[in-house]
Order: sequence, then C-alpha cells, then structure tokens
Amino acid sequence: MQSANMLLKKILRSSVLPFATQHGMKKDLFPLSRTLSLSLCLKQDSSCSPSEKLDLDAWKKVMKSGLQEEVGEKVSESKELSTLAGAREILEMWRRAGRSVPENISEEQLKTFMECPSKSAKKKYLKFLHLKELYKKNDKRKMEEKRKRLETKEQAPKTDETRRNSFVCLWSSVMDRAYNWRAAQSMIFGQPLVFDMSYEKDMSVREVANTVKQIVLSEGCNRRSVDPFHIHFCNFKDDSLYHKEFIKHYRDAWGKLLITVTDQCYTEVFPKDKLIYLTADSPKVMKTFDHNKIYIVGSMVDKSIKTGVSLARAKRLGLETAALPLEKYLLWNSGAKNLTLDQMMHILLTLKDTGDWKKALEFVPKRKYCGFVNKPVNELKKTLNLINALKLGKRQEEVRKQFVKNYSKKLLQK
Repeated sequence: MQSANMLLKKILRSSVLPFATQHGMKKDLFPLSRTLSLSLCLKQDSSCSPSEKLDLDAWKKVMKSGLQEEVGEKVSESKELSTLAGAREILEMWRRAGRSVPENISEEQLKTFMECPSKSAKKKYLKFLHLKELYKKNDKRKMEEKRKRLETKEQAPKTDETRRNSFVCLWSSVMDRAYNWRAAQSMIFGQPLVFDMSYEKDMSVREVANTVKQIVLSEGCNRRSVDPFHIHFCNFKDDSLYHKEFIKHYRDAWGKLLITVTDQCYTEVFPKDKLIYLTADSPKVMKTFDHNKIYIVGSMVDKSIKTGVSLARAKRLGLETAALPLEKYLLWNSGAKNLTLDQMMHILLTLKDTGDWKKALEFVPKRKYCGFVNKPVNELKKTLNLINALKLGKRQEEVRKQFVKNYSKKLLQK
C-alpha cells in the first residue's frame, strides 16, 4: 500500500499540479491533494513518514509565495493609478489658479510631467503643451472659417455677381468718358492753372517723388470736378526726374493725358498782367477768386520748409503774388502755412465753383488749426488789447480814442 501511495503522489505532482499552477488553481487544489494523500495513508497505514509532511509544507510555501507576487503586482498598479490621479488634481488646481496648463493631457504626457526633475521643468513642459494646444485650436478655427467662407461663396448666386460686376464696369467706363469729355472741353474753354516745374534742383529725389504723387492726385481731382482747370506743366524738361516719376505712375497713359506740357516759361505763354503766383510767403492776401486771372502753383515739396524760394522767383520775373487768407478765417494752431499740392487744388476748385472761403478752407488739415472764426484775427487781437488796457487801469478817454482810431481806419479801408 505504501508503494501505491507513492505512485499516487507522483501522478499528482507530474500531471495535475502543473496544470493547476498554469490556470490559477493552486489554492483550491492544494487541500484536495493533501486530503487525498492523507485519506489513503489513514486507510492503509496510520503511520506516515515525516518526509511526506515536509513535502507538503514546501508546496504550501511555494503557493503562498505565488500569491504574494500577485498581490504585490496589484498593489504597484494601484499605487501608479493613485499617483496619476494626484497629478491630475495638481494640474486642475494650477489651471484654476490661472497658470498655463493644457486642458486635455494624455497619460504619456502625464508620466513625462511626473518624471520632470524640478518644479520649473514641470512648468516649462506644461507651458509647451499649452502653447501646442492653442496652436492646434487656432489652426482648427482658421480651417472652419475658411470652410464657411467657401460654403457661403458657393451658396451665393453667381448671376448677381456677374450683374454687379458688369454694372460696375459699365458705370466706370461711362464716367471715364464723361470726365475725359470735361477735361477736353477745359483745354479749349477752361481757365488755365499753371504748375511751375522748375524746382527740381531745390529738392532731393524723394521730395521729387512726393511732388509727383501730389500732382497725380491733383490731376485726378481736377478731372473729376464739374468745371475743371486747363492744367499747364511749364518749365518741364524731358529726361528730368519729374518726367521719370510721371512715367512710373502713368506708364502708357502719360501721352494720353488731357493736359498741356511745355518746356517754356509761363511768362512766355501767358501775359504777365494776368499771372498771379500763389505762395505762402507773399505779403499780399488773396481776398476773392478771380476767374480772369491765371494762378501759378510751385511744384515743390520741401520738408525742410525753404522759405522765400517761390517768392524770390516771382519777384525776379516781376509777377504779382498772393497768399491764402488762412489767418483771416482760421485760428491757426501750429506749424507752417504751407499746404500740399492736392490740397491747393481742392481749395481752388471749391473757390471756383462756390466762392465760399469756409467751404474751401475745409480741405486744410484739421491738425493745423483750432477752428473757424467769425471775425478776422487782427480785429480779435485789437479787442484783446483793449481789454488788457482796461485791466491795467488806463483812463477811459484814452481807450475811447484808441477805439475810434482803429474803427475809423477800418471804415476808410472799406
């Protein structure tokens, strides 16, 4: 019987127990094998060897060690999960505190965040993830906007676009013909306006380019007006800086402009008694616009404000000069009283059409004056001087005499 018991133990060790260990049945099968062996021993022979008991204890230790390993793995996994959850809570706290933290973060990114050696490194890594997330959102928003624009363009009726474009083209072509017809009429019946193109030596290349830009704007404004001027470019030389800049702007249309270009001086083209040179340095103030006169404008942009250049040229030629009455109608703030060429063109066209100085001087830049005045500035200064005299305690008779003298001169001038 003892040999049969040993044989049964060998069978259990060789076949059943390995199968049980592979399929996780160690705990359940251990008492069964022990009861089988013990029952056979008790039935056949009540005396069992101590070696058999030692073998059973060894198997017990082996089974317990396997269970401890499984429990250790589960504990380590639970620890990792707890650390990840703690890290997510930290990120949520930082986000609520206003720090740059990404809204969505993966487990791999969270692990790399936990592996960062210092707090500053963690902050930099989170900032990098936050910027990356913002770039992705921005790209996604742009793509959605582009898709919406394309959808709206596709949904919009093409017939309306073609009608609108055809109407705009037809309108522009008709208006161009009307403007050109007016400019052609002004070359025969219009009042001449002269641009003096003899200031090339007094300017740099950049100032010449700015001058030509202003003249181009003036020509366009004149062409679109109701009663345009007949523009003359006098003292204009071929292959000059003026000529090169005009070709840059107009290109092939330079030869088709409805203006008169000549290399002669204006004194050779028009009589001197009809010429008036408009310059800010003139001592004579322009009171009204004369339709029988021919006004000359100096084609010069001087950023350094070279005073007296145009006035000296007009005096050398023996021409009459005039300045705009800026102080009479405007409370001048600061800066020189020089205006750009296109502003001068707007002012002269308004004076020609309406004769109203207030409407004309609205084209003066508003940064240069505080507002319009009802009385001339000279009269305001006189009244202020009288008020100051009264404050100083002068006699009333002297003040009255001064007041009578000033207004008597004014009446005599009228």
